[in-house]
Amino acid sequence: MSEVIEKQIGSMVEPLIKEKGLELVAVEYLKEGAHWYLRLYIDKEGGVDMDDCSAISHVVSEMLDQKNPIPQAYMLEVSSPGLERPLKKEEDFVRFRGSMVMVHTTSSFKGFKKFSGNLIGLINDEIVLEYNDEHIAIPYNLVKKAHLALDF
Repeated sequence: MSEVIEKQIGSMVEPLIKEKGLELVAVEYLKEGAHWYLRLYIDKEGGVDMDDCSAISHVVSEMLDQKNPIPQAYMLEVSSPGLERPLKKEEDFVRFRGSMVMVHTTSSFKGFKKFSGNLIGLINDEIVLEYNDEHIAIPYNLVKKAHLALDF
């Protein structure tokens, strides 16, 4: 159910966010303890600030209040995706080529469920990483989560 709501909210709010010159990076709808949270992660060239988050929160909140697409009470949070930005869209895998990334799979692949390396790209429905001068091609349909990784 959460994935359906995330997709629905994403398609509703993305035009509003783009109109403000920002990018919708991800939508999360999840329950933590007794409360439901709707989290929107936004970004722009040079990063977002509190004013960006506040403006988007206000506009999105008004629209969601009018359309009421979520039946139960929830808390809306709008923030930056942070240093470990999730990679979800095909464009993300182009934009962040050469960056250090972490990929988590839904099941074991080549004996592992976590992979890190420099991102080569998304090629033929596989996330291709370079690690120790070798390429690892992880089928996209096995990916649970992919995100930028801090490189120390």
